[in-house]
Amino acid sequence: RPGPMDFIPDFIARKHGTRFDYPHPSLEPVLANTYGIMVYQEQVMQTAQVAAGYSLGGADLLRRAMGKKKKEEMDQQRAVFVAGAGRNNIGEGQANEIFDIMEKFAGYGFNKSHAAAYSLVAYQTGWLKQHHPAAFAAATLSSEMANTDKVQFFYKDAIDNGLIFLPPDINHSGIRFRPVDAKTIRYGLGAIKGTGEAALSVILRVRHENGPFRDLFDFCRRIDKRVVNRRVIEALIRAGAFDAIDDHRAKLLASAGVALEAAEQAERNAMQGGLFDMGAGAQEDTAHYAHLANVPRWSEREQLMNEKPALGFFFSGHPYHAYAAELASFVKRRLGQLEPQREPVLLAGVVMSTRTQMTRRGKMAVVVLDDGTTQLEVTVFSELWDAERAKIREDELLLVEGKVQDDAYSGGLRITADKLYTLAEARGRYARSLRLTMNGGSDAKRLQTLLLPFRNGPCPVRLSYRNGDATAELPLPESWRVRLDDALLAGLSDWLTAENVKVIYS
Repeated sequence: RPGPMDFIPDFIARKHGTRFDYPHPSLEPVLANTYGIMVYQEQVMQTAQVAAGYSLGGADLLRRAMGKKKKEEMDQQRAVFVAGAGRNNIGEGQANEIFDIMEKFAGYGFNKSHAAAYSLVAYQTGWLKQHHPAAFAAATLSSEMANTDKVQFFYKDAIDNGLIFLPPDINHSGIRFRPVDAKTIRYGLGAIKGTGEAALSVILRVRHENGPFRDLFDFCRRIDKRVVNRRVIEALIRAGAFDAIDDHRAKLLASAGVALEAAEQAERNAMQGGLFDMGAGAQEDTAHYAHLANVPRWSEREQLMNEKPALGFFFSGHPYHAYAAELASFVKRRLGQLEPQREPVLLAGVVMSTRTQMTRRGKMAVVVLDDGTTQLEVTVFSELWDAERAKIREDELLLVEGKVQDDAYSGGLRITADKLYTLAEARGRYARSLRLTMNGGSDAKRLQTLLLPFRNGPCPVRLSYRNGDATAELPLPESWRVRLDDALLAGLSDWLTAENVKVIYS
């Protein structure tokens, strides 16, 4: 009859200078597969039975204790295991070593049937992702449409794997994400917040029965307004679902109420009937365009700020792009290019989220920055957080001067903030001057009015003046140094045009 040490794994036996064979092949799998670490719950239970004489019930209690990861229970089980192993002529040192190996299982282990099923699913999904990437990504995204965070995660993964997304389209999208070809996916309308499957089903049915929608008024006239209400229409506009018909989102959003009223009026007229209604459809379509609101287009930032509540993230662009050219003058590396440095580094990104946690030093914040190349976490310790938290605002630009180091735990970078700046503060620190090209204009009163609210800042102002006879660059007095806030630059740009307003950096 074999002794208990005959079933101890080879790597343990070799460490103690002894080679053990498996006299019974049927028992070899009990411990032979534990080379290094145990994978299955069954291996833990059988090891306890063979080495320490556990009953089946006792082995199951050991498995449960490991699953709970409670130190007190594990200490009790260790004592039971060592005592039982001693009765099988296994020394205390060897018994503790075997138990250490078993204890590693508590980190993460499966029962055997669970592991086998997961392995099969992992293989199948990996094969689909490799050979049918668009179909796989579309199905994955469609399964998580109600969870914006997961939609964003899978969307980013698809982009990183070379897939292309077509925007949501009222005339081409379905409720779910759809593969167009092996590398292209059409965004699903069901992933737009504030729509709902009932409303979208009505829209798709009307589109299927009567063809694509021609404009916003045609859309409002044809859909069932008891199901597809103004909130649904505005969500579709903000998400860009009408862009293929009319990409002036600000105009469409401002006109949604008018379009719904016109559709209801048309329905009332149709119910009245009469000879005078004949041939009036074309005249109504022409009149509708006169009812569209006359509003300016959104800037890229305004469009993105309206798009995010509808989709949950920035889809058609990134707010960092509006600042990229200017920031390149003093922010030398984008977030995706950062490397560990001994000296503090200046970096910039749009704040995606902020979470706080308590430490021994007080409240600490972890700020997620995104510049369109990658997302990185920045740690802001309590002193800086207490002093500068007002500068950390979601969807707003933040500049950070801090240390960039390797993070052995995550395998990525660890960034610790030393100083925080708004863009206006960074301009004041790094700008050499504000140059205004007047091109013969000489409205000193208007210039004074625009500069006055931002006076006594760090940046000097220089006027580049040119008329038919001469050209000169004139510095304003030191008392007219200004703060380079966005509001100042916007006001000057509206007056002189953007190309005549230039922040000069060293």
